[in-house]
Amino acid sequence: MELVTHKNLYLVAGRVSQSLGKEIADLMGEELGDPNLEDFANGEIHCKFSESIRGSDVFIIQTHCQTPNSSINDAVMEQLIMVDAAKRASAKRITVVCPHYGYGRQDRKSTGREPITAKLLANLFKSAGASRLVGVDLHSGQIQGFFDGPVDHLTAMPVLVERLKGLEGEISIVSPDAGRVKVAERYAMQLGADLAIVHKRRSHTAFNTVEAKEVVGDVDGKTCVIVDDMIDTAGTICAASEQLKEKGAERVIAATTHGVFSGPAMERLVESSIEKVLVTNTLPMPEGYDNGLIEVLSIAPLVAEALQAVFKDSSVSEIFGGDHLS
Repeated sequence: MELVTHKNLYLVAGRVSQSLGKEIADLMGEELGDPNLEDFANGEIHCKFSESIRGSDVFIIQTHCQTPNSSINDAVMEQLIMVDAAKRASAKRITVVCPHYGYGRQDRKSTGREPITAKLLANLFKSAGASRLVGVDLHSGQIQGFFDGPVDHLTAMPVLVERLKGLEGEISIVSPDAGRVKVAERYAMQLGADLAIVHKRRSHTAFNTVEAKEVVGDVDGKTCVIVDDMIDTAGTICAASEQLKEKGAERVIAATTHGVFSGPAMERLVESSIEKVLVTNTLPMPEGYDNGLIEVLSIAPLVAEALQAVFKDSSVSEIFGGDHLS
């Protein structure tokens, strides 16, 4: 007996990522599957795929974030449940797609008696049945080693660089702290720009508080672009922008992959000296955001191209020319 098999691609998204999932599916020429996600009265999540996925190459898209109706933990649990459902429905390969990987900042013990939650999350996905993980601009490169299987680490750099090429004047790429210097260097090289660094330290007396102390590099009269992987409460970005203005920067622009925008972030950005915030749609934007200040760029074409490469078992690195590696 001879059996010729054909790979079947099945794309599905959680409730947080329906809009992004639909955009990715359209670019891939695929229909977005329906996981029929529902909440029981007690808050438990139920999933049942509408069609057979036996033997399929399943891609489960879910970004990890808080929404007005759910927590980041709800988003994570929902994706885990979809992975388990796909495994029990005999999917051949399950790829977890996390445009924003939750708990990414808890990637090491900075003090005693702390968890490494980024590793715990990777373990949960593996235990649920995921065979591969795709993430966009993980907070640190070491997270790639937390998942016991292949990890495709994508970057939003091509999307952001393309937009930054349209800026006028002399540009200086600014790293908001020492940990982001290597990424800032890659931006500077692609844009033919200068590089500057803002020395940052976290307050030892106030939780989640940042103090920008000094600027290393010449920013006088330049258009300064602060590049970072995320804006959460906007403390880092806003503190850096004030330092840059004090050093003579003509304009300050922020370019980031993940717009978390927690707590006072929007208010801080509006009141800061930042002229424009460039952000991708890895996370849904909060309602009523200032679209004059914040410009949203789509990450969907890059993710769609990467998922197509994974499905065809071709190289993902070639899409980025190796510049996605930390």
